[in-house]
Amino acid sequence: MSPILSLRHYSHDQVIHSHQHTQLVFGLRGQLDFEIDGHGSRIQQQLLAVVPSDAHHACGSVDGSLCLVVDIPDHGWLQQRLGHHADPAQRLLERPAALRLSTTQSQLVSWLSASPINDPIINEQGATLLLASLASGCEPAGRQHPLPLAGLYAHVDRHLAHPLEVSDLARLAGLSVPRFHARFVSETGLTPQEFIRLRRLQQGRQLLISTSLAVGEIAARVGYASQSAFTAALNRQYGTTPRAVRREALGKSQR
Repeated sequence: MSPILSLRHYSHDQVIHSHQHTQLVFGLRGQLDFEIDGHGSRIQQQLLAVVPSDAHHACGSVDGSLCLVVDIPDHGWLQQRLGHHADPAQRLLERPAALRLSTTQSQLVSWLSASPINDPIINEQGATLLLASLASGCEPAGRQHPLPLAGLYAHVDRHLAHPLEVSDLARLAGLSVPRFHARFVSETGLTPQEFIRLRRLQQGRQLLISTSLAVGEIAARVGYASQSAFTAALNRQYGTTPRAVRREALGKSQR
């Protein structure tokens, strides 16, 4: 059976069938609704569906989706190509499942999807590499650990004076940038950019109250290019100015 790797577009036209080989379907773009032996799931970026051989399954995509598909020849192929990875890979492939990729696995899928997989060598060796990676373990799609918010907050506080990239926070969390953004909003109610902006202003306000540093110095310490930019942001967020913050703090201390 060839090729093993292929890119496939799915549409709203539902596909209902079964086949005698195991198949893996990796989401690349859009959302693909899957039902395998009566179990439903939605496959999108960083997720995959495991379709065991002879499993009755249906799939379709309302808005269209692009997936990387692996059609696995047979157990003999696994043994020949994967060596000591073959048995854990076989266990992974035995039951219908929707699984979540690690960041490294997701990057591998993206790299393969952009590669010339019509080349027979790249096709077979790419599939081998991908399956060996999957054999090391995947997490069920419904299970996810909370973000390491304390560590993320500490990283932001340590680097307020410098440009902060959401990609750096995503890497610390072990997630792709889109996945991290969605998870951060879900768990905090703020986008990562909103949190960074708010933390800069909170720290700047605290420095105004607790130190006698010049406003320009405080602005630089919390990542603003100028005193005027910091003052404008403080006014938008709190409706006040650096001078007013200090005057209010001084009045409270003298009571």
